[in-house]
Amino acid sequence: MNMKLFGNKFKCDQCKSEFSKNEDMINHARHEHHRDIVKCTECGMEFVHEADRLHHVRKEHEEKLAKRSHKSEHKHETESPSPQDEVDAHTRNFSDNF
Repeated sequence: MNMKLFGNKFKCDQCKSEFSKNEDMINHARHEHHRDIVKCTECGMEFVHEADRLHHVRKEHEEKLAKRSHKSEHKHETESPSPQDEVDAHTRNFSDNF
């Protein structure tokens, strides 16, 4: 069973039932087709297929992480550290003590 978005509808590819929300389609798959549902460990979002979960992780979580680390690579040394940079530095130093 694959989650497909047609307009504003989520469609079950096993029985072609349509749902307006992803959560409704997940519940349908779980109860009607006795499917095991996989969850994203980062945000808890549920998926019918592991491939859908992996795509979600790559798209939503790895891209955000890459943007954060890439952003710090282009900082100029003359800039004063941002509050987040100071927290990150403190966290690194604090965790080194354990």
